[in-house]
Amino acid sequence: MLLLKLSAQDLLTLHARRRMVPHLAERWRHFRGSDASVGERTAWAESLISLANDLVAADRGNVEMVVECAASLAKADGPNPLLVDVVLVGRHPREHRPSVQLVELKRWSTVTRIERATADLVHVPDFGDKKHPALQLRECYEAFTSSKGPFRNTEFECGGFAYLHNATDDSVRPLIGVDAPTGAYARVYTADRRAQFLADLRGNFAAEGGASEAETMLRTMGLRNTSLLDAMNWSRGDDTVFALRERQEEVAEQILEAAAKVLPDAYEPALIPDERRVIFLVTGGAGTGKSAIGLEIKARFEAQGRTVKYASGSRAFNAAIQEHVGYGDREFKESFVYFSNFVETPEPPLDVLICDEAHRLRDRSTNRFWSPEERERYGKGPQVDELLDASRLTVFFLDEGQSVRPKEVGTVALIKDAAERYGAELLEYGLREQYRCGGSDAYIRWVHTVLRATDEKPEPWRSDGLMHVEVVDTPEELEEIIRTEARTGASARMVAGYCWPWTDPVGQDKRLEADVRIGDWHRPWNAKSDSFCADGVPPSDIWSVHPNGLGQIGCVYTAQGLEWDWCGVILGEDMVRRGDRWVFQRGKERKEGPDSDIKRVDQPGSFDPKVSASGVDDDDFARLVRQAYQVLLTRASRATVLYSPDEETRTYLKKWAGEVEILGLRPTYANLPKEARTSHLPRANGRRNRRRRKGGSELRLF
Repeated sequence: MLLLKLSAQDLLTLHARRRMVPHLAERWRHFRGSDASVGERTAWAESLISLANDLVAADRGNVEMVVECAASLAKADGPNPLLVDVVLVGRHPREHRPSVQLVELKRWSTVTRIERATADLVHVPDFGDKKHPALQLRECYEAFTSSKGPFRNTEFECGGFAYLHNATDDSVRPLIGVDAPTGAYARVYTADRRAQFLADLRGNFAAEGGASEAETMLRTMGLRNTSLLDAMNWSRGDDTVFALRERQEEVAEQILEAAAKVLPDAYEPALIPDERRVIFLVTGGAGTGKSAIGLEIKARFEAQGRTVKYASGSRAFNAAIQEHVGYGDREFKESFVYFSNFVETPEPPLDVLICDEAHRLRDRSTNRFWSPEERERYGKGPQVDELLDASRLTVFFLDEGQSVRPKEVGTVALIKDAAERYGAELLEYGLREQYRCGGSDAYIRWVHTVLRATDEKPEPWRSDGLMHVEVVDTPEELEEIIRTEARTGASARMVAGYCWPWTDPVGQDKRLEADVRIGDWHRPWNAKSDSFCADGVPPSDIWSVHPNGLGQIGCVYTAQGLEWDWCGVILGEDMVRRGDRWVFQRGKERKEGPDSDIKRVDQPGSFDPKVSASGVDDDDFARLVRQAYQVLLTRASRATVLYSPDEETRTYLKKWAGEVEILGLRPTYANLPKEARTSHLPRANGRRNRRRRKGGSELRLF
């Protein structure tokens, strides 16, 4: 649990915009399942601001303030973890290592000793009998400095104090008397001790702040995600590198445990083979770690000597992994296949078939390269049956909310029906915790409410230090932001709704037509090609990861399943805001000229031939367009930049995104601490080093 992470000066700016308390309340409701009390909100508004002001007064405004932070990462803490009101994170001015102070915030103005009691227990008017704050801090200190604390075994300076900005020494004498608890965590600061407090802040923290140290802490806590392709790139592709989190690890272990009971031991075959067929169904929204689990169990099954394939319905996903990771490793590349690769049952069947993005399952397998004889022979039965025939154990990862084409039939009901027909044992697992978009649950909820994918009313976006969102006025502005980030080393791409015609590459040099046209701004879609085009433009399946893919616009089919640091999203006019509702429009095209094969927009709307076809009714059309934008708006791990050519839609988005006033909160690559930077600048040879980093920290994929 963590409600907010910002430097003291940025927290004050957020508060000045009247966004700090509402954001904290929203995060509190998410973690605790109930609304924050008036007292809790008042404490945030008073005590946090007083503490931030004192940090700025001590010239330590860059020190990070981590609000309501779990003191330990231990699973045993359960749903009610031990919490620290504030963790101050910076760098020690003399020891030159991370420096941390645990803070217990108290709005107490008067404290009296309880008769015949020690100073461990005091009476506070309006609050009742309370423990000495040092006793609360002692528990937090011991948990925080343990091997399961947020800094784990890293050497760091740690102390703690109670902050009573409303009190004087005389009014809280029992807390500071000779018989009060002692220790590195037992200091008490009142208004009378402010000068000493500022001096101690300067003694514990260097002026430059603690962005790097706070980033390290967030990664250890699992609140910063390593993107799928980065984690795969840093691995060899055939070893175990993914440190799964809590429910993810539980699901992986349960799948492996169940498989061990059914699959024969390769070295000691059973006299009577277990012929049971098992189907695993793992459901969860975008960013809940489905692919992380899939890639992890693939590695573990392979390490056991099992035959295993990893299937997907996405060419972009498979090709990106192959391009990004498995250079020259033919066996590794061939282990990533498509759903349609199993029209012929392998002999012998695989031990395990992992089916990622199972919501993209088709009713029947098809392939545009099949000969007439193959078309007559293949694709006659349900595609799900072909997958089940291909292996003893089948693992499906599915999110019904990411289905974006009419013929995508992958649903929970489909898998359950197939399991019943096959007489297979069906084991179901659900994932809830979201680790995409910087781990910001608040951002995912914001997307769903703004697009009205849920019944919840939208609320203004409140920066949480994990994700950033902004709306721009022109496509030129959007492109400049994305290109600037890419030039400095971040991963970044532009994507759009399918709202313009899409021309095939022209001529022998395969030149791209600038189909996406907004005023004087014209850019091509990613290449509709299986090979490189003019000016080194990459084929569509590796557009997402190739350095020359930056100048083209991607769509949901080339972006789904992938992620970049920054994503510029153009909401086309297939989904526009009119009054208090979204209106969904089908587009019409016209020829550019009587002798031209190039098409232009005649009537704005969707140009997706599958989605806008006349056979798709209006309700399904609206659902598919909305779900496509849900996918596009959740492709960024740090920042989403939005633009719509429709003025009313742009005004609506600005209303809920708010103005970008805090430049320090924009997670530009240049602003990030080095620990948070993963350079995506192209290497000299155009390939990335796939050797595992020596002495590197544990890699995490969420």
